Amino acid sequence: MKKSKEKTNFILIATIGKSKGLNGEFFLNSLSEPKENIINYINFKFGDSKKSIKFDYIKPINKKLIAKLIDINDVDEIKKLTNKELFINKSQLPELPDDEVYWHDLIGMKVINTLNEDIGIVDEVNNFGSSDILMINPSKTSIDNESRLIPFIKDKYIISYSITNNQLIVDWGLDF
Repeated sequence: MKKSKEKTNFILIATIGKSKGLNGEFFLNSLSEPKENIINYINFKFGDSKKSIKFDYIKPINKKLIAKLIDINDVDEIKKLTNKELFINKSQLPELPDDEVYWHDLIGMKVINTLNEDIGIVDEVNNFGSSDILMINPSKTSIDNESRLIPFIKDKYIISYSITNNQLIVDWGLDF
């Protein structure tokens, strides 16, 4: 799933999955890590409208999350919301230890390699199973005009990052 920097203070945290039963329950597709952490958030908003929604409950059942929204008690009503994106305000996210970073904080960072060469700007962060992958697109000051995919593996390819300086240092040559 593409993770891109929001222009607002909201961040995608979940999507509404398939309906379950007849009373408006549904499978909640949490993007939290671990996925059960979504239970700790409040003030969810719907997609583009950022309309507030309230959960009656969110509960883990057999490695999945089942949820129900207040005022939706019918399978047909919840089916209309399938695949809708749910957002929270970034201010609700917990502080991370110094050695961790949120994906949305990486988007837009300037990427420089250990030879002080400008590689580009982080455009996307994806995960295809084995590790997070940074999609780096060239910036106006990049050495070349190449897009690159760099695995987000600390102490191997990722040397350091600074949210304050909006900069990421990588051990990645221009010939990769």
